[in-house]
Amino acid sequence: MAPAARPALRAYPPVGAGVDQHHERQAEQPPGREQPAEAGKQAAPEGERTAEGGARRGRDTADLKKKVPESLCGERGQLTREADRATVLEIVAEEKAKKVSERATCRWLGIPQRTVQNWRRFGLRDRRKGSARYVAHRLSAAEEQAFYESANSARFRDATPEQIVARLAEDGVYHGSVSTLYRILRKRGALSHRRESKKPVGSTAHTRIAVTAPNQVWAWDITWLRTDVHGLFYYAYTVIDLFDRSIVGWTIEETESEEHARALFQRIIRDLGVVPEIVHADNGNPMRGMTLAAFLDMMMVTRSYSRPRCSNDNAHIESWHKTLKYTVGYPATFPSLEYARTWYADFVHWYNTEHQHSGIGYVTPEERRSGRAEAIYARRNQTLQVAREKNPSRWRCGKTRRYDSPPVFAFYRPLQKVA
Repeated sequence: MAPAARPALRAYPPVGAGVDQHHERQAEQPPGREQPAEAGKQAAPEGERTAEGGARRGRDTADLKKKVPESLCGERGQLTREADRATVLEIVAEEKAKKVSERATCRWLGIPQRTVQNWRRFGLRDRRKGSARYVAHRLSAAEEQAFYESANSARFRDATPEQIVARLAEDGVYHGSVSTLYRILRKRGALSHRRESKKPVGSTAHTRIAVTAPNQVWAWDITWLRTDVHGLFYYAYTVIDLFDRSIVGWTIEETESEEHARALFQRIIRDLGVVPEIVHADNGNPMRGMTLAAFLDMMMVTRSYSRPRCSNDNAHIESWHKTLKYTVGYPATFPSLEYARTWYADFVHWYNTEHQHSGIGYVTPEERRSGRAEAIYARRNQTLQVAREKNPSRWRCGKTRRYDSPPVFAFYRPLQKVA
Protein backbone atom coordinates (compact mmCIF):
# COMPACT_ATOMS: atom_id res chain seq x y z
CA MET A 1 0.00 0.00 0.00
CA ALA A 2 1.52 3.29 -1.06
CA PRO A 3 2.01 5.86 1.71
CA ALA A 4 -0.16 8.91 1.75
CA ALA A 5 1.15 11.95 -0.02
CA ARG A 6 2.95 14.43 2.24
CA PRO A 7 1.65 17.98 2.26
CA ALA A 8 3.28 20.24 -0.27
CA LEU A 9 5.94 22.63 0.99
CA ARG A 10 4.97 26.26 1.34
CA ALA A 11 5.44 28.09 -1.94
CA TYR A 12 7.08 31.02 -0.15
CA PRO A 13 9.50 29.70 2.46
CA PRO A 14 10.39 32.25 5.15
CA VAL A 15 14.06 31.34 4.93
CA GLY A 16 15.89 32.65 1.87
CA ALA A 17 15.81 29.16 0.37
CA GLY A 18 14.88 29.21 -3.30
CA VAL A 19 13.80 26.51 -5.67
CA ASP A 20 17.18 24.77 -5.55
CA GLN A 21 16.79 23.76 -1.92
CA HIS A 22 13.25 22.61 -2.65
CA HIS A 23 14.44 20.33 -5.49
CA GLU A 24 17.34 19.05 -3.36
CA ARG A 25 14.90 17.89 -0.69
CA GLN A 26 12.86 16.13 -3.37
CA ALA A 27 16.00 14.47 -4.81
CA GLU A 28 16.98 13.16 -1.38
CA GLN A 29 13.68 11.31 -1.07
CA PRO A 30 14.47 7.62 -0.44
CA PRO A 31 13.48 5.03 -3.08
CA GLY A 32 10.15 3.29 -2.69
CA ARG A 33 8.55 6.45 -1.42
CA GLU A 34 7.53 7.82 -4.82
CA GLN A 35 4.24 9.58 -4.92
CA PRO A 36 1.38 8.00 -6.89
CA ALA A 37 0.63 9.07 -10.41
CA GLU A 38 -2.43 11.02 -9.42
CA ALA A 39 -0.46 12.89 -6.85
CA GLY A 40 2.25 13.53 -9.44
CA LYS A 41 -0.25 15.00 -11.80
CA GLN A 42 -1.43 17.34 -9.11
CA ALA A 43 2.10 18.11 -8.01
CA ALA A 44 3.28 19.29 -11.40
CA PRO A 45 1.34 22.56 -11.46
CA GLU A 46 2.31 22.99 -7.81
CA GLY A 47 5.93 22.71 -8.83
CA GLU A 48 5.39 25.33 -11.48
CA ARG A 49 3.84 27.61 -8.90
CA THR A 50 6.76 26.88 -6.58
CA ALA A 51 9.28 27.88 -9.23
CA GLU A 52 7.45 31.08 -9.99
CA GLY A 53 6.89 31.77 -6.28
CA GLY A 54 10.52 30.98 -5.51
CA ALA A 55 11.70 33.65 -7.91
CA ARG A 56 9.23 36.11 -6.47
CA ARG A 57 10.27 35.07 -2.94
CA GLY A 58 13.88 35.71 -3.87
CA ARG A 59 12.96 39.27 -4.77
CA ASP A 60 10.92 39.59 -1.53
CA THR A 61 13.83 38.23 0.48
CA ALA A 62 16.19 40.79 -1.03
CA ASP A 63 13.73 43.55 -0.18
CA LEU A 64 13.32 42.15 3.32
CA LYS A 65 17.07 42.14 3.88
CA LYS A 66 17.14 45.83 3.02
CA LYS A 67 14.59 46.51 5.76
CA VAL A 68 16.54 44.69 8.47
CA PRO A 69 18.73 47.17 10.42
CA GLU A 70 22.45 46.48 10.39
CA SER A 71 22.52 46.62 14.18
CA LEU A 72 20.54 43.34 14.27
CA CYS A 73 23.45 41.56 12.62
CA GLY A 74 25.71 41.94 15.66
CA GLU A 75 26.85 39.35 18.17
CA ARG A 76 24.58 37.31 20.37
CA GLY A 77 23.52 39.10 23.54
CA GLN A 78 23.86 42.56 22.00
CA LEU A 79 21.30 45.11 23.13
CA THR A 80 18.66 45.85 20.50
CA ARG A 81 17.79 49.50 20.23
CA GLU A 82 14.22 50.65 20.64
CA ALA A 83 13.97 51.83 17.01
CA ASP A 84 15.26 48.46 15.78
CA ARG A 85 12.70 46.65 17.91
CA ALA A 86 9.92 48.64 16.27
CA THR A 87 11.34 47.73 12.85
CA VAL A 88 11.38 44.05 13.75
CA LEU A 89 7.74 44.17 14.83
CA GLU A 90 6.83 45.79 11.51
CA ILE A 91 8.69 43.09 9.58
CA VAL A 92 6.96 40.34 11.55
CA ALA A 93 3.58 41.93 10.90
CA GLU A 94 4.24 42.27 7.14
CA GLU A 95 5.40 38.67 6.82
CA LYS A 96 2.43 37.51 8.82
CA ALA A 97 0.17 39.20 6.28
CA LYS A 98 1.92 37.13 3.61
CA LYS A 99 1.01 33.93 5.45
CA VAL A 100 4.53 33.49 6.90
CA SER A 101 4.53 32.32 10.49
CA GLU A 102 6.04 34.48 13.19
CA ARG A 103 8.29 31.65 14.29
CA ALA A 104 9.81 31.27 10.82
CA THR A 105 10.38 35.00 10.46
CA CYS A 106 12.05 35.21 13.86
CA ARG A 107 14.29 32.26 12.96
CA TRP A 108 15.32 34.02 9.76
CA LEU A 109 16.03 37.25 11.67
CA GLY A 110 17.99 35.36 14.31
CA ILE A 111 15.79 36.62 17.16
CA PRO A 112 13.97 34.32 19.60
CA GLN A 113 10.22 34.35 19.16
CA ARG A 114 9.79 34.84 22.91
CA THR A 115 11.79 38.07 22.69
CA VAL A 116 9.48 39.44 19.98
CA GLN A 117 6.45 38.42 22.02
CA ASN A 118 7.84 40.23 25.06
CA TRP A 119 8.41 43.39 23.02
CA ARG A 120 4.82 43.28 21.85
CA ARG A 121 3.44 42.54 25.31
CA PHE A 122 5.57 44.75 27.61
CA GLY A 123 6.60 47.51 25.23
CA LEU A 124 9.81 48.40 23.44
CA ARG A 125 11.55 50.23 26.27
CA ASP A 126 14.52 48.49 27.89
CA ARG A 127 13.49 47.65 31.44
CA ARG A 128 16.72 46.08 32.62
CA LYS A 129 18.39 47.48 35.73
CA GLY A 130 20.94 50.12 34.88
CA SER A 131 19.63 50.81 31.38
CA ALA A 132 19.25 54.36 30.17
CA ARG A 133 15.69 55.49 30.52
CA TYR A 134 13.60 58.56 31.13
CA VAL A 135 12.40 58.94 34.71
CA ALA A 136 9.87 61.69 35.24
CA HIS A 137 10.52 62.09 38.97
CA ARG A 138 14.33 62.15 38.69
CA LEU A 139 16.15 65.16 40.08
CA SER A 140 17.16 67.67 37.47
CA ALA A 141 20.80 68.61 37.00
CA ALA A 142 20.27 71.84 38.94
CA GLU A 143 18.50 70.06 41.81
CA GLU A 144 21.21 67.41 41.97
CA GLN A 145 23.93 70.06 42.02
CA ALA A 146 22.15 71.96 44.80
CA PHE A 147 21.84 68.77 46.85
CA TYR A 148 25.50 67.97 46.29
CA GLU A 149 26.65 71.46 47.25
CA SER A 150 24.56 71.38 50.43
CA ALA A 151 26.04 68.04 51.43
CA ASN A 152 29.57 69.31 50.81
CA SER A 153 29.17 72.58 52.67
CA ALA A 154 31.36 73.33 55.66
CA ARG A 155 28.38 72.79 57.93
CA PHE A 156 28.17 69.10 57.04
CA ARG A 157 31.85 68.31 56.60
CA ASP A 158 31.76 65.69 59.38
CA ALA A 159 28.14 64.55 58.93
CA THR A 160 26.83 61.39 57.33
CA PRO A 161 24.11 61.44 54.62
CA GLU A 162 21.56 60.40 57.26
CA GLN A 163 22.53 63.33 59.46
CA ILE A 164 22.56 65.75 56.52
CA VAL A 165 19.03 64.89 55.38
CA ALA A 166 17.72 64.94 58.95
CA ARG A 167 19.21 68.35 59.71
CA LEU A 168 18.00 69.85 56.44
CA ALA A 169 14.50 68.53 57.10
CA GLU A 170 14.65 70.09 60.54
CA ASP A 171 15.40 73.43 58.84
CA GLY A 172 12.47 72.97 56.46
CA VAL A 173 14.62 72.10 53.43
CA TYR A 174 14.20 68.90 51.44
CA HIS A 175 16.29 68.06 48.38
CA GLY A 176 15.83 64.29 48.29
CA SER A 177 16.01 61.08 50.28
CA VAL A 178 19.06 59.58 51.95
CA SER A 179 19.42 56.96 49.21
CA THR A 180 19.31 59.72 46.58
CA LEU A 181 22.17 61.50 48.32
CA TYR A 182 24.13 58.26 48.46
CA ARG A 183 23.63 57.79 44.70
CA ILE A 184 24.75 61.35 43.96
CA LEU A 185 27.88 60.98 46.09
CA ARG A 186 28.66 57.57 44.59
CA LYS A 187 28.25 58.88 41.04
CA ARG A 188 30.63 61.75 41.72
CA GLY A 189 33.20 59.63 43.51
CA ALA A 190 32.62 61.38 46.83
CA LEU A 191 31.49 58.31 48.78
CA SER A 192 34.26 56.45 50.54
CA HIS A 193 35.13 55.09 53.95
CA ARG A 194 36.97 57.95 55.61
CA ARG A 195 38.07 56.11 58.74
CA GLU A 196 40.69 53.50 59.46
CA SER A 197 38.25 51.23 61.29
CA LYS A 198 36.86 48.05 59.82
CA LYS A 199 33.26 47.62 58.86
CA PRO A 200 31.04 46.63 61.81
CA VAL A 201 30.34 42.94 62.27
CA GLY A 202 26.90 41.99 63.55
CA SER A 203 26.26 39.38 66.20
CA THR A 204 23.19 37.61 67.50
CA ALA A 205 21.85 38.93 70.79
CA HIS A 206 21.61 36.39 73.58
CA THR A 207 19.09 38.09 75.90
CA ARG A 208 17.48 41.47 75.35
CA ILE A 209 15.33 43.80 77.41
CA ALA A 210 13.45 46.88 76.28
CA VAL A 211 14.63 50.24 77.63
CA THR A 212 11.69 52.64 77.77
CA ALA A 213 12.79 55.48 80.07
CA PRO A 214 15.94 57.24 81.29
CA ASN A 215 17.97 55.77 84.15
CA GLN A 216 16.67 52.26 83.60
CA VAL A 217 19.87 50.75 82.23
CA TRP A 218 23.36 52.21 82.49
CA ALA A 219 26.40 50.69 80.84
CA TRP A 220 30.00 51.51 81.60
CA ASP A 221 33.51 50.59 80.57
CA ILE A 222 37.13 51.72 80.72
CA THR A 223 39.21 52.69 77.70
CA TRP A 224 42.89 53.53 77.47
CA LEU A 225 44.17 56.91 76.33
CA ARG A 226 47.66 56.93 74.85
CA THR A 227 50.19 59.28 76.47
CA ASP A 228 53.37 60.69 74.94
CA VAL A 229 55.37 58.05 76.82
CA HIS A 230 55.42 54.69 75.08
CA GLY A 231 53.67 52.03 77.16
CA LEU A 232 51.92 54.45 79.54
CA PHE A 233 48.20 55.20 79.36
CA TYR A 234 45.47 57.16 81.10
CA TYR A 235 42.24 55.34 81.88
CA ALA A 236 38.88 56.88 80.95
CA TYR A 237 35.89 55.61 82.95
CA THR A 238 32.60 56.37 81.16
CA VAL A 239 28.96 55.68 82.10
CA ILE A 240 26.25 55.92 79.41
CA ASP A 241 22.46 55.84 79.67
CA LEU A 242 21.17 53.45 77.04
CA PHE A 243 17.78 55.15 76.62
CA ASP A 244 19.10 58.45 75.25
CA ARG A 245 22.81 57.56 74.77
CA SER A 246 23.82 60.43 77.01
CA ILE A 247 27.06 60.32 79.00
CA VAL A 248 25.87 60.63 82.60
CA GLY A 249 29.32 60.55 84.15
CA TRP A 250 33.01 60.06 83.44
CA THR A 251 36.45 60.36 84.97
CA ILE A 252 40.06 59.93 83.82
CA GLU A 253 42.61 58.40 86.19
CA GLU A 254 46.18 57.23 86.03
CA THR A 255 45.31 53.74 87.25
CA GLU A 256 42.61 51.17 86.62
CA SER A 257 40.91 50.12 89.85
CA GLU A 258 37.55 49.33 91.36
CA GLU A 259 37.95 52.15 93.90
CA HIS A 260 37.87 54.75 91.11
CA ALA A 261 34.79 53.04 89.65
CA ARG A 262 32.96 53.13 92.98
CA ALA A 263 33.82 56.81 93.47
CA LEU A 264 32.49 57.56 89.99
CA PHE A 265 29.13 55.87 90.63
CA GLN A 266 28.80 57.54 94.02
CA ARG A 267 29.31 60.95 92.44
CA ILE A 268 26.86 60.30 89.57
CA ILE A 269 24.08 59.06 91.85
CA ARG A 270 24.63 61.98 94.20
CA ASP A 271 24.71 64.66 91.47
CA LEU A 272 21.76 63.33 89.44
CA GLY A 273 19.73 62.22 92.43
CA VAL A 274 18.68 58.98 90.71
CA VAL A 275 19.53 55.32 91.09
CA PRO A 276 19.57 53.14 87.96
CA GLU A 277 17.73 49.85 87.87
CA ILE A 278 20.43 47.93 86.00
CA VAL A 279 24.16 48.53 85.49
CA HIS A 280 25.77 46.53 82.70
CA ALA A 281 29.52 46.04 82.29
CA ASP A 282 32.19 43.73 80.94
CA ASN A 283 34.00 41.09 82.96
CA GLY A 284 37.15 43.03 83.84
CA ASN A 285 38.57 43.16 87.36
CA PRO A 286 37.36 46.73 88.10
CA MET A 287 33.84 45.74 86.96
CA ARG A 288 33.79 42.54 89.01
CA GLY A 289 35.56 43.96 92.04
CA MET A 290 33.90 43.63 95.42
CA THR A 291 34.27 47.32 96.25
CA LEU A 292 31.95 48.40 93.44
CA ALA A 293 29.75 45.32 93.75
CA ALA A 294 29.08 45.99 97.42
CA PHE A 295 28.11 49.58 96.70
CA LEU A 296 25.71 48.65 93.88
CA ASP A 297 24.14 45.91 95.97
CA MET A 298 23.68 48.38 98.81
CA MET A 299 21.89 50.74 96.40
CA MET A 300 19.63 47.86 95.23
CA VAL A 301 21.03 48.02 91.70
CA THR A 302 20.93 44.88 89.57
CA ARG A 303 24.35 44.04 88.15
CA SER A 304 24.55 42.62 84.62
CA TYR A 305 27.66 41.36 82.86
CA SER A 306 28.54 40.42 79.29
CA ARG A 307 29.01 36.85 78.26
CA PRO A 308 32.62 35.61 78.34
CA ARG A 309 34.65 36.75 75.31
CA CYS A 310 31.62 38.55 73.84
CA SER A 311 32.20 42.30 73.81
CA ASN A 312 29.10 42.83 71.65
CA ASP A 313 26.94 42.37 74.74
CA ASN A 314 28.15 45.82 75.77
CA ALA A 315 27.76 47.27 72.28
CA HIS A 316 26.51 50.73 73.29
CA ILE A 317 29.61 51.67 75.25
CA GLU A 318 31.83 50.14 72.57
CA SER A 319 30.07 52.32 70.01
CA TRP A 320 30.83 55.32 72.20
CA HIS A 321 34.52 54.38 72.23
CA LYS A 322 34.56 54.22 68.44
CA THR A 323 32.87 57.61 68.15
CA LEU A 324 35.42 58.96 70.60
CA LYS A 325 38.61 57.61 69.07
CA TYR A 326 37.71 57.92 65.38
CA THR A 327 36.41 61.44 65.51
CA VAL A 328 38.16 64.18 63.57
CA GLY A 329 40.67 65.90 65.82
CA TYR A 330 41.23 63.03 68.27
CA PRO A 331 44.70 63.59 69.76
CA ALA A 332 47.42 61.11 68.87
CA THR A 333 48.67 61.34 72.46
CA PHE A 334 47.63 63.06 75.68
CA PRO A 335 50.69 64.78 77.16
CA SER A 336 49.20 65.35 80.62
CA LEU A 337 46.30 64.31 82.81
CA GLU A 338 44.90 67.85 82.86
CA TYR A 339 44.96 68.02 79.06
CA ALA A 340 43.21 64.64 78.81
CA ARG A 341 40.47 65.69 81.22
CA THR A 342 39.93 69.03 79.48
CA TRP A 343 39.72 67.52 76.01
CA TYR A 344 37.47 64.72 77.23
CA ALA A 345 35.10 67.17 78.94
CA ASP A 346 34.75 69.22 75.74
CA PHE A 347 34.09 66.12 73.67
CA VAL A 348 31.46 64.79 76.09
CA HIS A 349 29.69 68.15 76.00
CA TRP A 350 29.69 68.09 72.18
CA TYR A 351 28.46 64.50 72.15
CA ASN A 352 25.57 65.19 74.54
CA THR A 353 24.41 68.46 73.01
CA GLU A 354 25.38 68.45 69.29
CA HIS A 355 26.01 64.91 68.05
CA GLN A 356 23.07 63.45 66.11
CA HIS A 357 22.90 59.81 67.13
CA SER A 358 21.65 57.27 64.61
CA GLY A 359 20.30 54.97 67.35
CA ILE A 360 17.81 57.56 68.61
CA GLY A 361 16.49 58.95 65.31
CA TYR A 362 19.26 61.44 64.57
CA VAL A 363 18.67 63.75 67.50
CA THR A 364 21.16 64.64 70.21
CA PRO A 365 21.18 62.75 73.53
CA GLU A 366 20.23 65.94 75.33
CA GLU A 367 17.21 66.49 73.06
CA ARG A 368 16.08 62.91 73.67
CA ARG A 369 16.59 63.19 77.43
CA SER A 370 14.77 66.51 77.74
CA GLY A 371 11.77 65.36 75.65
CA ARG A 372 12.30 67.85 72.80
CA ALA A 373 12.96 65.08 70.31
CA GLU A 374 9.27 64.54 69.53
CA ALA A 375 8.84 68.13 68.33
CA ILE A 376 11.92 67.75 66.12
CA TYR A 377 10.55 64.52 64.65
CA ALA A 378 7.26 66.29 63.91
CA ARG A 379 8.97 69.15 62.04
CA ARG A 380 10.99 66.74 59.93
CA ASN A 381 7.96 64.63 59.08
CA GLN A 382 6.02 67.74 58.10
CA THR A 383 8.84 68.80 55.77
CA LEU A 384 8.84 65.41 54.05
CA GLN A 385 5.05 65.43 53.74
CA VAL A 386 5.08 68.85 52.09
CA ALA A 387 7.79 67.68 49.71
CA ARG A 388 5.75 64.60 48.81
CA GLU A 389 2.63 66.64 48.08
CA LYS A 390 4.71 68.94 45.90
CA ASN A 391 6.18 66.11 43.82
CA PRO A 392 4.39 62.82 44.55
CA SER A 393 6.01 60.95 41.63
CA ARG A 394 9.24 60.68 43.62
CA TRP A 395 7.55 58.42 46.16
CA ARG A 396 6.75 55.47 43.90
CA CYS A 397 6.57 52.89 46.69
CA GLY A 398 3.88 54.89 48.49
CA LYS A 399 5.82 55.12 51.73
CA THR A 400 7.19 58.27 53.31
CA ARG A 401 9.98 58.06 55.81
CA ARG A 402 8.93 58.99 59.31
CA TYR A 403 11.30 60.16 62.00
CA ASP A 404 10.32 58.70 65.34
CA SER A 405 11.76 57.45 68.60
CA PRO A 406 13.15 53.99 67.80
CA PRO A 407 12.86 51.25 70.43
CA VAL A 408 15.97 50.66 72.51
CA PHE A 409 17.06 47.20 73.61
CA ALA A 410 19.86 46.20 75.93
CA PHE A 411 21.74 42.98 76.50
CA TYR A 412 20.97 41.65 79.95
CA ARG A 413 22.78 38.89 81.81
CA PRO A 414 22.30 39.19 85.59
CA LEU A 415 24.37 37.26 88.07
CA GLN A 416 23.17 33.79 88.87
CA LYS A 417 22.18 33.47 92.51
CA VAL A 418 23.77 30.60 94.36
CA ALA A 419 21.43 28.71 96.67
